[in-house]
Amino acid sequence: MEAHLRKLRMRDSVSAAEEDAIRELVSEVRTFSAHKTVIHEGVELNVSLLLLDGWLARAKDVKRGNRQILELHVPGDFADLHSFTLKALDHDVIALTPVRLGVVPHDRLTRLTERFPRLTRLYWLMTNVDASIQRELTLSLGSRSAMSRAAHLFCELFERLRVGGLADDDGYALPLTQAQLSECLGITPVHVNRTLQALRADGLITLEQRYLTIHDHARLREIGEFDPRYLYLRQKPS
Repeated sequence: MEAHLRKLRMRDSVSAAEEDAIRELVSEVRTFSAHKTVIHEGVELNVSLLLLDGWLARAKDVKRGNRQILELHVPGDFADLHSFTLKALDHDVIALTPVRLGVVPHDRLTRLTERFPRLTRLYWLMTNVDASIQRELTLSLGSRSAMSRAAHLFCELFERLRVGGLADDDGYALPLTQAQLSECLGITPVHVNRTLQALRADGLITLEQRYLTIHDHARLREIGEFDPRYLYLRQKPS
């Protein structure tokens, strides 16, 4: 919850009364083991899920068995806030690691929007940021090289985790397997391995014991063509 509030405050101020109301949104906490499908495509929903611990992904599978990860979610993210209005998803939400999820009933979200209209606009902004992240991934998959895709993803995750207080100055915990990275980047696990080796050989990163150390932030951003403006990491009062 603290990571979630930090993400909100990065975009706008949150009063004490608003913070109390946000904390009261969660009705229960559920846990899932890694590789479990948390939300199935097309299932009717009356709750949204706030990620408290662990990593989630939105994903779609094709008939031949391939999976494309559409967005990664880290602690403090709402995994499916858009289900508040859609009531069903056109994709699955899967646990990449063991996760703890705060369950937020939609009727509590309705009361929040009625009591605090400014928070309605702030959460609307957050769903817009999710869409912006997905557009940037589409650009990576369609137009960037494998090395550029990986560099861009690592830079993005650094910024998103940093906002939630979950990154160090030189890197962050990265619990994803090479198979999961391949599903993010749209390349094979073998290609992921070669790409990581190339980034390591250039002195840009080290990935050991599931911790990504970034040795040269500026150069990694250059290779990834990374511009953080699409994350809207600035306070713009609503």
